[in-house]
Amino acid sequence: MTAPVRQAGVFAALCTLSLAVPLASPRVGAAVAGVVLLGAYVITDGPLFDLLAYPGDYEDSRLYGLITFVLAAVALGLMATAASMPVAVFVGTILLVGYGNLGEQLVRLRTDAAVVRVIGFCLTGTVAAVAGQTVTRSLVGEAVVSALPLVVFLAASGAFLAALLRDVLLRSDDPIVVLSVGLLLWLLAELEPTIGPTEILVALAVTVALGYTSYALETASIAGMLTGVLLVLLTTVLGGYGWFAVLVSFFAIGGLSTKFRYEEKTELGVAEDNNGARGSGNVLGNAAVALIAVLGYAASDAGFLSHEPELYLFAFTGSIATAMSDTLSSEIGSVFDRPRLITTLQPVDPGTDGGVTWQGELAGIVGAAIVATIAAGLFSEVGIVGAAIIIAAGIAGMTVDSLLGATLEGSVLGNQGVNFLATLSGALVSALLVVTFAVLG
Repeated sequence: MTAPVRQAGVFAALCTLSLAVPLASPRVGAAVAGVVLLGAYVITDGPLFDLLAYPGDYEDSRLYGLITFVLAAVALGLMATAASMPVAVFVGTILLVGYGNLGEQLVRLRTDAAVVRVIGFCLTGTVAAVAGQTVTRSLVGEAVVSALPLVVFLAASGAFLAALLRDVLLRSDDPIVVLSVGLLLWLLAELEPTIGPTEILVALAVTVALGYTSYALETASIAGMLTGVLLVLLTTVLGGYGWFAVLVSFFAIGGLSTKFRYEEKTELGVAEDNNGARGSGNVLGNAAVALIAVLGYAASDAGFLSHEPELYLFAFTGSIATAMSDTLSSEIGSVFDRPRLITTLQPVDPGTDGGVTWQGELAGIVGAAIVATIAAGLFSEVGIVGAAIIIAAGIAGMTVDSLLGATLEGSVLGNQGVNFLATLSGALVSALLVVTFAVLG
């Protein structure tokens, strides 16, 4: 057994002590955390220090990695005992990160393939989180069997977020991972799924399959795959299958559009990096507003917000229409060699921020129309007028993207910031047009 596996095993065992909170009492849990913190402070060298130390701990001979991890766990424990965070979420989060890391280290003994290690983390973490939540629910007298699909959804969502954060952060940043996962699962636990128990499990299976397919087809990096899987899973469970279809249409068509005449785009210097595989920043830049709309819809449906859920639906579809329009406009329009700057209409080199072509603009309009057609076919609230609103929002957002590209991108904003503001513009235009038509009608 290698040192990383032994260290991960010890950390996983320490994480199991979080069960002291539901098994005994919060006071016992606090006492256990205090003992671990004291030990981490006292141990400054020797075999045990070597077993528990992160590389950065050797400089000051302090187990800072363990100390910050325990402090993060204590912070979540306080939320579970002094606030409304379910104790099951607290225990599930701690076990997820601890045992997920152990699973990843065990997989590393067999292969160095990054995607396999991520799968090992997600599977082990999900199983550990399900077990932790189930045991905790049983100890505190809550329903177990009927809540199992929701428990699996929370565990899988937390595992995807944890794997994503671990991919973009350092291994010593596990305290950040713990807090982020705990807060996400707390939020999700307060919202009501819009689909039934069986559909939740089906959604999880389909989402994972689609995510891995995007990675296998090289339309997404590992981080991009994890981000997309998490976004699609949350959208499906909190919004429904109609929302899923709209979001996946963008990921599928947008991802494939990066392969359109890819060799030519490479020669022109306008092709996406990594053979067209989109990373987490690109996915979030295009879909973060859509996720906010989904969470707003779920919160409105659960009574936490007073606005009509329909408004969030149109904000969601408007943002996706913008993302689809902008992606198709860029990926298709970039292969034509006479773009013009949108602000001056002067000819510019291919790939210039803010450069547009009539072919790209036409492709963008078609992209918005695709999203509008899907939405009109799946949501009775949309109809012909709603479809026209979504198309208008997509075109408006695409135009905002080009304007920001010509004026602020590179000096004030990065590409992902431009994408975010453009999709936000599309969402706002869509929602405002719905309100305007409702007032006039």
